[in-house]
Amino acid sequence: MGVELTALHWMYLLFIVLIIGFMVARKDTSFVCIIGIFLLGMVATHSLSTAVSVVFNSFIYAITELLPTILVISVIVAMSKILTATGINDMMVSPFAKLIRTPGGAYWTIGLLMMVISWFFWPSPAVAIMGAVLLPVAIRAGLPALGVAVAMNLFGHGIALSSDFVIQGAPKLTADAANLPVSQVVAASVPLVLVMGIVTTVTAFILLRRDMKNGKLRSPLNENVTAAKAEQPPSLLSKKAKIAFAFMILFLFALNVVAMSYLHLQGGDATALVGGTSIFILILIALFAHKQNSFEEITNYFIEGFQFGFKIFGAVIPIAAFFYLGDTGFAKIIGEYLPNSSHGIVNDLGVALAHLVPLNKGISAVTLTIVGAITGLDGSGFSGISLAGSIAHLFSTAIGTGAATLTALGQISAIWVGGGTLVPWALIPAAAICGVDPFELARRNLVPVTIGLVVTTVVAMFLI
Repeated sequence: MGVELTALHWMYLLFIVLIIGFMVARKDTSFVCIIGIFLLGMVATHSLSTAVSVVFNSFIYAITELLPTILVISVIVAMSKILTATGINDMMVSPFAKLIRTPGGAYWTIGLLMMVISWFFWPSPAVAIMGAVLLPVAIRAGLPALGVAVAMNLFGHGIALSSDFVIQGAPKLTADAANLPVSQVVAASVPLVLVMGIVTTVTAFILLRRDMKNGKLRSPLNENVTAAKAEQPPSLLSKKAKIAFAFMILFLFALNVVAMSYLHLQGGDATALVGGTSIFILILIALFAHKQNSFEEITNYFIEGFQFGFKIFGAVIPIAAFFYLGDTGFAKIIGEYLPNSSHGIVNDLGVALAHLVPLNKGISAVTLTIVGAITGLDGSGFSGISLAGSIAHLFSTAIGTGAATLTALGQISAIWVGGGTLVPWALIPAAAICGVDPFELARRNLVPVTIGLVVTTVVAMFLI
């Protein structure tokens, strides 16, 4: 076969199967990953103390690799907190309310605005920014609260989160697992994101209009509106100051986009630019809004941001730690215990698979979509994309092409299912802000997302 498979290879493969099985059963996979890391360390070193240390060291390695992503998300969430507290978010969104005159206008305006805001601020903060201001306007225009939730979900937790072009947290995870540059995965994801986004949102809109026309879905003017109206805090800034800061923020992020294009910034460099800009925006607004208490409040906003960031990635770290062992992380975490001819566990398995299984582009694409969807069943979306990237690496090695496309396909599938469009417990933020049942929202999204995944998988077959 040209590659030597050892007990380490078979054990790694066994735990991949176990992880998928646990995800299908909707069980948390952190415990399985930790046991897998321990047993790999034990089999490699034959030392109990070393194997125990390997578990901790793998966490350090994973955190080190993920730290830029965790940091930028935490900083952006911290910034979104002060935008909400000062009312600047209202000023940024309210001009778009003038565009909302019809149910269709409400759906597309809220959706597209949600997508853009989510690229820069992350979907969860964007839901709060959008829902509080535009939900009442959309309902007055005739779009039911469920339709608003669908638009926010599909455009925010679907298109924006699965593409993640600006912050690049998702591409970072999948690219690392697939041993590819982040820029390559982002580039490969563009056509797939377009296809998935267009097919899913158009299908959802057609179904919404059909059910509204036949009376299955109504838009009562006075119901659910109060769900979006949280108690307003005392005003910290004047109206003129809010308008000024709103324009300043838009201008600064527009400059970020120009700089990324002109200076060819991608991956970590692009993330650092967005993160640094967010930090200075937070500090500047805090100085004007909180005045003599600004020093303490700046710290409080950062604390809230970091609490959010580590809460989201707490479940990701053990899983990422396991999958980093499939590539160059093995030698760095455990040591040089693989055969001399080895190019990493996943690479070795890919070469072996090429000789054993008649893989082709179609089978690979379908498998990645299914694996991605299965990994999304835990409701995180992020916890399984390392697995998707790892399997994409394995399959692309076997068929000799398509690494970036397969990685992007697995990422899109995992996040659309688990990031907040199908799994009910991942829908709670949007459902809560719109005052709708998360299970009803999941059922409403099921058909459009399924159709989108099927079409996107077919397109991916031709792109591999």
